[in-house]
Amino acid sequence: MKTVETYLTPQDLAQNFSDFHAVDLVQFLAMYSSEELAQFCSLISKHQLAAIIEQSDLNLLLRIVQQLSIENLLKVFSYMSKDDVADMLGELPIALRKSLLNKMKENDRVILTSLLGYPNDSAGGLMTTEYIALNENLCVRQALNKIKEIAPKTEIITIIYLLNNQKQLVGTVNLRDLFTHQEEKLLKDFKNPNVLKVYPEEDQEQVSLLVSKYDLLAIPVVNHRDLLLGIITVDDIIDVIIDEQTEDLLGLAGVDKEERLNAPLIDSVKKRLPWLVINLATAFMASFTIGLFEGTIEKVVALASVMSIVAGMGGNAGTQTLSLVIRGIALGEVKLKEDWRLIIKEFCLGIINGAITGFITAIIIYWHYHNIFLGVIILIAMMGNLVIAGVFGFTIPLVLKKLNIDPALASSIFLTTMTDVGGFFIFLGLAQLFLAYLI
Repeated sequence: MKTVETYLTPQDLAQNFSDFHAVDLVQFLAMYSSEELAQFCSLISKHQLAAIIEQSDLNLLLRIVQQLSIENLLKVFSYMSKDDVADMLGELPIALRKSLLNKMKENDRVILTSLLGYPNDSAGGLMTTEYIALNENLCVRQALNKIKEIAPKTEIITIIYLLNNQKQLVGTVNLRDLFTHQEEKLLKDFKNPNVLKVYPEEDQEQVSLLVSKYDLLAIPVVNHRDLLLGIITVDDIIDVIIDEQTEDLLGLAGVDKEERLNAPLIDSVKKRLPWLVINLATAFMASFTIGLFEGTIEKVVALASVMSIVAGMGGNAGTQTLSLVIRGIALGEVKLKEDWRLIIKEFCLGIINGAITGFITAIIIYWHYHNIFLGVIILIAMMGNLVIAGVFGFTIPLVLKKLNIDPALASSIFLTTMTDVGGFFIFLGLAQLFLAYLI
């Protein structure tokens, strides 16, 4: 496979389509003008166009759709899996979506309407209806014949789902199993009855945890009567994991996951300003804390330059704990009810790290200001603030999760407030207490 590194005309790109991966082509097509994009779409087959659409972002998808008639779009859909078609339809304008659905075959329309009825971030929104499901009373020979008929239209053939006479999911067999048993053997005689499954309303993050934990290639989606609705394949789960990690990463910085650098100015303002206002409110809390000790700071000016070290170290230590806890929550490894004892570990960690970093800071402060009491104060304050950072860095995201608030989005704001206010209060409070020894 080649990568697209230099400009190619639509004719050159279409002629050499098979030399490139669709992902690389999509990045290049995004730079085409509307005329060039239309020319390229007219030069490639519907099958090739389907591969391009499956890898396109929303902006390119809408541009490609504008170049195609409804009839041609329906032809492209025939080369795409139903879940990908449903995802695409969900991004299109409502009028165009209705037009496409109305011109589809009845069976396809029913399936896609059902898929569109589920939230995008649910198991139902992720699932595909293109799988192999056979009656458990079939023999191996009959099963293989059925698979030959169905396989060209399915997304995954390595796992065969078994249904009873009531169409309920009762087990699975692997394609390898079919080749290792005699042709007269019934599927139910060597099926695996222990099937991990999810309901359509299940959140996509929980589904991804299951697939990751048990190394599944696919996971079935059933209703509450155990009727098989669809399956979720590992390639969709990989997309979910990437999306969730991106959301958590951006959330830690107070940025909406939908925002892009090239987003309209007003959209960026709407997405970022609310969190900045909240940050401003918490900054005032730290400022008011400092204001309580203005008299002390006036008498010992050195406090003004030193106290930021305590707050900064607390923020850094808290971010370390916060990152680990949010990752643990995302992977389902940490829960407040079962793991509250880990607070003791964070408490001890804060004391140890605070003592070491505080001692180093105290030596430097003593060397610079020649006041041992100022060094002792910053040592104690550092220990206290790193304890605050560890304890609250652990508890804040877990409490927010319990309250159904996204911990990645809100934790850093509350943690920064605690370490700033706590650090300033401990340091300046000790300074006021030992003021006579600092002057």
